[in-house]
Amino acid sequence: MNRMQEQYQKEIAPALFKSFEFKNVMQVPRIEKVVVNIGLGEAMTDPKVLDAAISDLTQIVGQKPVMTKSRKSIANFKLRVGVVIGTKVTLRGERMWAFLDRLMNVALPRVRDFRGVSPNAFDGRGNYTLGLRDQLIFPEIDYDKIDKLRGMEVTIVTSANTDDQARALLQMLGMPFKKEA
Repeated sequence: MNRMQEQYQKEIAPALFKSFEFKNVMQVPRIEKVVVNIGLGEAMTDPKVLDAAISDLTQIVGQKPVMTKSRKSIANFKLRVGVVIGTKVTLRGERMWAFLDRLMNVALPRVRDFRGVSPNAFDGRGNYTLGLRDQLIFPEIDYDKIDKLRGMEVTIVTSANTDDQARALLQMLGMPFKKEA
């Protein structure tokens, strides 16, 4: 069992149960899954870009990503239905906890001029999305082997009903939120 998962079960879940005064343990917010996704608009013209992004994402999360295809045709972007425009991976269980641990304790502190992540990036249903500018903050990526810096989105899906419950959960897990001025 991962260190962070153990901490959640032994300390965080009981603390959340008390602080929000839930009547049932099943109401305690928990992390259900983490979705990491890279959008690749330039993959339409250069298929090698997709291979590089897939290999980067595989190294970072330890799981092979799936390709995302466009659902609509958009003439202004020269986009047709079914064209590969990105790649994503959904993490659950052991891999999810290991990735979150590495994200919060290793990768985010490596961001240059890091002052914390925005506490306002919740969607109203208790899910948190974090945008990363490049893949180099992860120690698994070899600086000499990358062809281009790629941003990615990390979405943490929780079972929380409100953003406040999800914020409390992530804060207790160690998510470095920015201090409000």
